[in-house]
Amino acid sequence: MLKVRFLAWLSVLAILLTLPAIASAQSVPPHIFIGSATVNGLVAPSGTTITAMIGGEAKGSVNVDSNGQYGPLRVNSGSGSEVTFVVGTLTAAETATWQQGGSTVLNLTASSFDQPSGPGGPGIRGAAGAAGAAGAAGAAGPQGPAGVDGAPGATGPAGATGPAGSTGIQGENGGGALAIIALILAIIALIGVGAVYFLGKQQNA
Repeated sequence: MLKVRFLAWLSVLAILLTLPAIASAQSVPPHIFIGSATVNGLVAPSGTTITAMIGGEAKGSVNVDSNGQYGPLRVNSGSGSEVTFVVGTLTAAETATWQQGGSTVLNLTASSFDQPSGPGGPGIRGAAGAAGAAGAAGAAGPQGPAGVDGAPGATGPAGATGPAGSTGIQGENGGGALAIIALILAIIALIGVGAVYFLGKQQNA
């Protein structure tokens, strides 16, 4: 009976000695993070999981809300002090140092183009491909409306004076006038001849 009581007391004492260690481990306040999360330059989709990692172990997680915000993310201590963050399946570019009871606003950015190559991870983005061939020309557009008539132009300068025309050939005189003059002269000549004849006869008598 005494031996049983002794063993019971030893058990109670062992339990009492372990309680402070358990209470101490549970009373270590976590480091709290809040902020925004973006993936490939866009707001992280609602429901995306943000996981805090220390020494390769998950030490806390929270989901992104509809506004791309996360938190509070409570990160417990781990085997180290550097905290890395995984946004969905991508590792964020930002890191932090764990502090007991710390509180940090940290905006996380993750990009599928910046992930390291290797097993289990996406490769580095390759170089841009060559430009494709130009597409075929589109159909001609409809004819536009006729333009407004332009204003009349200014009067041009007067042209140079043309050369003088050649003198025309003088036309022949009409035959009627010459015939009358010739008849008058013939009558005068006859009168003269007659007068000379009569004068000659009177002198001979």
